[in-house]
Amino acid sequence: MSSLSVWVTQAHQLLDNTLLRALSFLLALASAGLVVWEPIHFAQAIGGFDLIKSPTLIWATCSAMIYGVGFVPRHWYWQVVFTPFIALPILSYIMWLRFSY
Repeated sequence: MSSLSVWVTQAHQLLDNTLLRALSFLLALASAGLVVWEPIHFAQAIGGFDLIKSPTLIWATCSAMIYGVGFVPRHWYWQVVFTPFIALPILSYIMWLRFSY
């Protein structure tokens, strides 16, 4: 096991919390549901879907869902790609934009 793998694993252990996982799962489920059921209203509320927001929303939703269900990728590079450290603030901001409209 490389030192980078150990470092990434230790960093992700900081977020090993059941309540945070539940919050992440609910945020991901809510964002996916809002995109599916009212995409036009959701897009208007967050300022439209553009080249940056759309892939970021999809990535953050997928990463939050992966983290929320408790799946831990085996290799360190997948843990970095689907890290909740970046996904949760992005998803929280997008949901804040939606509900502050």
